[in-house]
Amino acid sequence: MDWIDQLVLFVISLVANIFSAFAGGGAGLIQFPVLIFLGLPFGIALATHKVASVALGIGATLRHRRASTIERRFALFILAAGLPGVLLGAIVILRIPDRPAEIALGVLTAALGIYSWLKPGLGQSHVPAHRDTRGYLGGGLVLFVIGILNGSLTSGTGLFVTLWLVYWFGLDYKRAVAYTLILVGMFWNGTGAVTLGLLGEIKWDWLPALLAGSLIGGYIGAHLAIIKGSGAIKRVFEVITLLIGVKLMIG
Repeated sequence: MDWIDQLVLFVISLVANIFSAFAGGGAGLIQFPVLIFLGLPFGIALATHKVASVALGIGATLRHRRASTIERRFALFILAAGLPGVLLGAIVILRIPDRPAEIALGVLTAALGIYSWLKPGLGQSHVPAHRDTRGYLGGGLVLFVIGILNGSLTSGTGLFVTLWLVYWFGLDYKRAVAYTLILVGMFWNGTGAVTLGLLGEIKWDWLPALLAGSLIGGYIGAHLAIIKGSGAIKRVFEVITLLIGVKLMIG
């Protein structure tokens, strides 16, 4: 790619990842379609996007580690529940048509935003819930299913994790976004990127601009989320989920 193409990729990645780090997911709404528009086949674009999205997690982690109270055991639980699903989803996606799944995911993603909008108090305070064996089993099963979606599809699955942590485990939006960006951004997406890279192909010469935009955008978005708080995050989350839902439904 020439420097103009690299600059375009950097700006697009920067904007997409600022919003993603602020809302708790959704960078693929902008970044992934652009990779296809610029000429990458679906599988290569997906693998390349997954690699770049790891930098989002790194950038957000650099900011959140100074301001967040991440519970180590709870974080390990999220990884243990979701990573097997991510691996399974990444293996399956290269063998099945993606359009029907994207339409279904779009409907569900838009429903997340509507549900959050209809619940004004949702995620505004941190009230831990379902921390017993039964709660962890139910919550872990849903995280496993979201992991499958994360490994196989491109947009919005981080938002699923954010809302599930708020709804089921009682986190506020600010804390849930921190978990999502660190664990989904770095580890779930990293697992998907490695799997897709081994099974398919990554466009390495496109990555410098994407990685730089994701890293810087992740840091800026995380900073905005920390200083603005759960109320602002909730509103941005609702807007992003509706936009992603519509985008996935119309193609």
